[in-house]
Amino acid sequence: MHYLVIEGNIGAGKTTLASMLAKDLNAKLILEQFADNPFLPKFYKNPERYSFPLELSFLAERYTQLNTELRSASLFHSLTIADYFFMKSLIFAQNTLTGDELQLYKQIFSIIYNTLPKPDLYVYLHLPTSILLNNIKKRGRDYEQSISSEYLNGIAEGYFDFFRQHPDYTFLILDTSKIDFVLKPSDYQKVKQAIFDKRYPKGVNRLTL
Repeated sequence: MHYLVIEGNIGAGKTTLASMLAKDLNAKLILEQFADNPFLPKFYKNPERYSFPLELSFLAERYTQLNTELRSASLFHSLTIADYFFMKSLIFAQNTLTGDELQLYKQIFSIIYNTLPKPDLYVYLHLPTSILLNNIKKRGRDYEQSISSEYLNGIAEGYFDFFRQHPDYTFLILDTSKIDFVLKPSDYQKVKQAIFDKRYPKGVNRLTL
């Protein structure tokens, strides 16, 4: 395996797990850069007005970062781990944009999507919405506190639709609702083994830890 993606809904722990694995395995780590996006706090306060500029800015940022990081050869890392995949752009856009704005966005997205490498394995961390909301509350980002369960459910459905529509990818959906891979080393090892010690066929694979 050379390119691993760790994904999940908001608050699923994807960045934490990707960082832990990269440190443990001396892998190249690609983390989504979103903290400085000027449209994000505005979007959560006024989604109707700021949805389109927010999604376009994310599209440009994600493409630039992935295109640069994935195509730059590394002499020190045989494995690259990212905490997002480019398809995330369309999944979130479909949950926030409508009408002509969504159609324009899809056109721009389709032009650049196929130019990026596909991951060898795409891991999706699945948690119930109630746990996601609790995690969001605990980490305390002000602009996230107004996120609703309906919004999270819409994002989850977007991911599952993506999985069903791309049987040529290898997906692993990990239900981590009964473990804590951050605080319990044994649970982290379970996750690590599930990802690296098994070979999965193309399509959707599900595993509860």
